[in-house]
Amino acid sequence: MRGFLKTILIAVFGISSIHAQNRQLLYDFNEIPQALMLNPGMKTSQRWHVGVPMISGLFFQASTSGVTVNDLFADDGVDFTTKVQERVLDVMTRRDDFGSTSQIEGFNIGFRGKNRPDDYYSFGMYGEMDIISYWPKDLALLAFEGNGGSNIGRSFDLGDLSLRGEMVNVFHFGINRKVNNTLTIGARAKLYSSIFQFQSIKNSGSFRTVQGQDNIYNSIIVADMQLQTSGVKGFYDIVDEDTGTTRKDLTSLFTERVLLGGNLGLGFDAGFTHQLNPQTTITGSILDVGFIYNSNDVWNYTLEGTASTEGITVFLPEDIDNVNNDLWQDLVDEIDEALPHGENQSSYISLRPIKAYGSIRYDFGEGGRSWSENCGCAINTGDGANSDFYRNSVGGQLYMIKRPRGIQAALTGFYQKRVGRGLSLKTTYTVDKYSLTNIGLGLNLQAGPINFYVLGDNLLGYGNIADSHYASLQFGFNIISWNDN
Repeated sequence: MRGFLKTILIAVFGISSIHAQNRQLLYDFNEIPQALMLNPGMKTSQRWHVGVPMISGLFFQASTSGVTVNDLFADDGVDFTTKVQERVLDVMTRRDDFGSTSQIEGFNIGFRGKNRPDDYYSFGMYGEMDIISYWPKDLALLAFEGNGGSNIGRSFDLGDLSLRGEMVNVFHFGINRKVNNTLTIGARAKLYSSIFQFQSIKNSGSFRTVQGQDNIYNSIIVADMQLQTSGVKGFYDIVDEDTGTTRKDLTSLFTERVLLGGNLGLGFDAGFTHQLNPQTTITGSILDVGFIYNSNDVWNYTLEGTASTEGITVFLPEDIDNVNNDLWQDLVDEIDEALPHGENQSSYISLRPIKAYGSIRYDFGEGGRSWSENCGCAINTGDGANSDFYRNSVGGQLYMIKRPRGIQAALTGFYQKRVGRGLSLKTTYTVDKYSLTNIGLGLNLQAGPINFYVLGDNLLGYGNIADSHYASLQFGFNIISWNDN
């Protein structure tokens, strides 16, 4: 049992080390076309935009609310076993998690309607990987301390095991509409093509060791656990066959699933921007309200029911010469037969991690024509001289995401400065479960039609990434036409 649980924990660490999805620097950064992906209802003013394929939007993020790499592997003279006990087992709870998210944009195109200039259409494709694993506290204690000694009689909660991950390719089409000078709304339809998905999120049960009748101890397991997977076994089978065409076969299967050959699903985004007065604006959006129906290449593993064992029974002294490996094998066979485990290929629905943003922004420091004309436009309109906007913005943002163990939230304060016609800077301070000192900085540069942006989070942690609880980086290139350029 201890060896099995250690294997699970190693897998959990391996999965999690490869993310939270908050992109507070990009949200409401109207100069960047990719901000439309976070709020389909943001203000738009460009005539059209084209993202440079594969490098228009790259996003990488990793987070841990508990132990960091430095906590365990720093050369500080503390024994590793002591570190695990004091910095992991004694401190982390079942609410702590490890996460990783990455997103690569294949292409992103937008254009203003010729007959409906108040409508801005956008479409594209991006790939996303999102993985989260909660710390299985009781299973970790059972694996590293065992079920003997002070743990006799203790009930270990099997429901502590909770993890979810997926890689999905997304095709999307959005409409952004300026309703009037103070209100802009938008929506985006999404078609999901799953590459792989796995989840084990609704587990319950216990493992307990008590005094036995025919032997010293009796171990009892009551379980209702399930690991659901889709798309995983296909890749595993190719690697397991280990033929001369393994790499080619993996590439072929991956490409097929990217191009709608995987399990499919539907979803949508929606958002708005409302100008309360010429200098105060509120925004809001909800993203990835959707699902994927997993019916192909599905393989599920279950552990459901009750079993108990008192281990090997030896009668002394007559059996003293009969203790051999067969007795141990008999015990393994007995446990394997008693544990109500199984496999199935039942289809299942996986929900996308729903996200929501909201913000309030106050603009000040006029950069051009008076807002008394209330044009309701954003930036870079008219002659393309960046004249119809305020040069400074300050405000707050709220972010929430639905996770297996409830809602995770983050609160952000921001300041944005526009310098001249082509440079915008945004700095943020974010508070969430991962960090209380998350300072971010974003830069957007417009050089003629060429747009470049880079956004980095938790800058104070860059001095020692291994000791950071959170890291995020995103950047990209676009070609934007404000007028005739």
